[in-house]
Amino acid sequence: MIRFTLQCPEGHRFESWFRDGGAFEALSKSGELACPDCGSAEITKCLMTPQVRPARSAAAPPAETPAPAAPAAPALAATSDREQALAALKVRVEAEADYVGMGFVREARAIHTGDAPDRPIYGEAKPAEAIALIEDGVPVAPLPFVPTRKVN
Repeated sequence: MIRFTLQCPEGHRFESWFRDGGAFEALSKSGELACPDCGSAEITKCLMTPQVRPARSAAAPPAETPAPAAPAAPALAATSDREQALAALKVRVEAEADYVGMGFVREARAIHTGDAPDRPIYGEAKPAEAIALIEDGVPVAPLPFVPTRKVN
């Protein structure tokens, strides 16, 4: 199956799925395609960009390649002051704090009680567990971004 972005002479754009490119051509020549807005049968394909995902092996870096300690800039260009501030916060947190993953609740409690060395950490917690930490007086706060290690 292939999805084409189509357009009528009135400028209405819409998408439709076809078995292949030949199926589009056959339906177009027979006049069986019509614009859902105006009903025109003069339908053409629009310029489209393919939606191609990289292979899993290309998406993940090889195990022997060390990850950079702190990226110099966010992967995507931030457009507003708020986005730039969030990107800077993310870089700072990931550079200065230890990622403890799903062990965040246990580690935060250990630091709070003095059973673990005091240091900045970040990780993951279920909402109920985070609420319990706050109710017990453990100073925690949600991060306004997804850690790099969790981005697909």
